[in-house]
Amino acid sequence: MKTRITELFGIEHPIIQGGMHFVGLAELASAVSNAGGLGIITGLTQGTPEKLANEIARCREMTDKPFGVNMTFLPSLTPPDYPGLFEVIVESGIKAVETAGNNPAEWLPMLKEADIKVIHKCTSVRHALKAERIGCDAVSVDGFECGGHPGEDDVTNFVLLPRAAEELTIPFVSSGGMANARSLVASLAMGAEGMNMGTRFIATQEAPVHWNVKQALVDASELDTRLIMRGLRNTERVLNNAGVERLIEKEQRLGADLKFEDIIPEVAGIYPRVMQDGDVDAGAWSCGMVAGLIHDVPSVKELIDGIMSETEAIITKRLAGMQAA
Repeated sequence: MKTRITELFGIEHPIIQGGMHFVGLAELASAVSNAGGLGIITGLTQGTPEKLANEIARCREMTDKPFGVNMTFLPSLTPPDYPGLFEVIVESGIKAVETAGNNPAEWLPMLKEADIKVIHKCTSVRHALKAERIGCDAVSVDGFECGGHPGEDDVTNFVLLPRAAEELTIPFVSSGGMANARSLVASLAMGAEGMNMGTRFIATQEAPVHWNVKQALVDASELDTRLIMRGLRNTERVLNNAGVERLIEKEQRLGADLKFEDIIPEVAGIYPRVMQDGDVDAGAWSCGMVAGLIHDVPSVKELIDGIMSETEAIITKRLAGMQAA
């Protein structure tokens, strides 16, 4: 399938694997790229320029297809070495970068000079338009269903994607609630040029996470996520668990007096404990409502091939059969 996104990134299928902390490692990124999508290494999981360079080299040993790097800009008392990380991206010959969080404008000139295509994650049309104005090549439009940070507008993709199609001239992909062929066909119908999948890729054979995490996603329904940190205006959608219930109890008890420091035990250093050690109740980890559509743990190739074959069947048979006489 050819879309503006496949042409932009030189990939076979309009499917992007979103950056995910302690999930977007070389094993998963290479598997997605080998299956025809765009795999993404999560830069901040590596943390240092040296480790990121090593992870990119590892991925290159596993695939000769295009893959990218996610760089998320978050407020921090000890910010990552962003200049060093971006230098590694450029020097390593990466041709696709997914940015998220704060405005990436500071880094666009060096990326453009290196002919690196930039796709920025946005949770609103106004942010997507800003990304277009500053020179991003594409945007990922994240609906309220998404795992991680959905923003504060609470607009779902059934409205957000058509609104993006009305306003944007650069290509965009859907994100949040994306899991299967129906997700892709619906996204294309609403104006997107492809889709970004995060949570769904965690429940694959190649995802380098503990089996407990994959099983938790298979067991979960669309009703098993919770929104946390709303009072701090840093809303995050996470999978409900014992740690999250402790966090929510603190939010309810402290109310307007809640400070980030109050919930550090449930959010700080959680990802290694969950993704590597399999302690799924340790605290808050990102998960989309799409968990309700995850029923198995296929290989990445099986997942993507299945999505693309069913997409063709839906478009050429089911939808074509509905044409007016």
